[in-house]
Amino acid sequence: MDRHGRTRALLIKHYQSYPDMEITDIFKYIHQSSFGCEHLVSSPAAAAEYIQREAENVGELLSDKIEELDGDYCRVHLGILKSGISAETLGRLFFLSAKEEETGVFDVQKKLSAAKELVDEGILPFDGYDFLMACEEWKERRYPPLHHSDRFRAGYRPAYRVISRRFVPFLPLFARIDTLLATGNVKLAVEGGSASGKSTLGELLEGVYDCTVFHMDDFFLRPEQRTPERFAEPGGNVDRERFLKEVLIPMSQGKEVLYRRFDCSTFTLQPPVAVKPQQLTVIEGAYSMHPELSGYYDLSVYLDISPELQRKRIQKRNSPAMAERFFNEWIPLEQVYHEKLNVKSRCNLVLNAED
Repeated sequence: MDRHGRTRALLIKHYQSYPDMEITDIFKYIHQSSFGCEHLVSSPAAAAEYIQREAENVGELLSDKIEELDGDYCRVHLGILKSGISAETLGRLFFLSAKEEETGVFDVQKKLSAAKELVDEGILPFDGYDFLMACEEWKERRYPPLHHSDRFRAGYRPAYRVISRRFVPFLPLFARIDTLLATGNVKLAVEGGSASGKSTLGELLEGVYDCTVFHMDDFFLRPEQRTPERFAEPGGNVDRERFLKEVLIPMSQGKEVLYRRFDCSTFTLQPPVAVKPQQLTVIEGAYSMHPELSGYYDLSVYLDISPELQRKRIQKRNSPAMAERFFNEWIPLEQVYHEKLNVKSRCNLVLNAED
């Protein structure tokens, strides 16, 4: 389906979800699809405070729906707080989603054109002249954000935030993290195959939680460890002994972590780096859920990826020669590790990688 067809389909779906909506509610949907968050907030803390007040006012009527918008954003209804996600985290997601959309006006105009077609075809139940005049009036005001109509608010009691689509697949993980953080510190392992998005998720979590992130790629085997016997071990393709000694054991004892990163260009260890873990500590990377390490975590997530998407991502990110090394060397080692040590089934949560 092309973009115009997708816009038409989503507008129809939106009308079917809210049959009592008015023209201004369609405009609001189009504006949020094109510009995302309707206004910048002063801070994540201010956003969280407002979310908490709004959720308390709406109370039991809160919906937990996640609604797809026609763009890079989604509406997340405040009932999602019942899943365990804190108002603080939802506020940060809202804050981090706010940005300038350079093509926003162009996108609004394209989506209005699709909406006008649906009105003319009788699919959207608005008078054609009224809709056209409303479009002209909104254009003259340079397409500002709008409030829902009184009819929409009375009928549907909307209470949601618009956040970036990139956060939505991880909402179940945020809920697990926030539930555990409410009672203490959390150590999270992010596992999965090559190109499943482990590093990307680690970076995302760092942005949302201001947490400490350790990368298993910093613990590649040293030259003297690279023996046939070592590579024959399921999960032997990482220096788990050094990771355990330098990171997990000190961290479990509440001590500062002093560890050395492996330099792939020189095959040597860099000078020690001192890190004081935050309330949330993330360990991302293949082999992080080895049985000798997994007992130190409070939570684990497995990012599942299809062979087709994995191949596509690896070929896109690497030279042909490097991609062949993934396919012929590293992925087979990962597969043995995952299968022999039941990695996926031992993780608390499984999320699917998306293109």
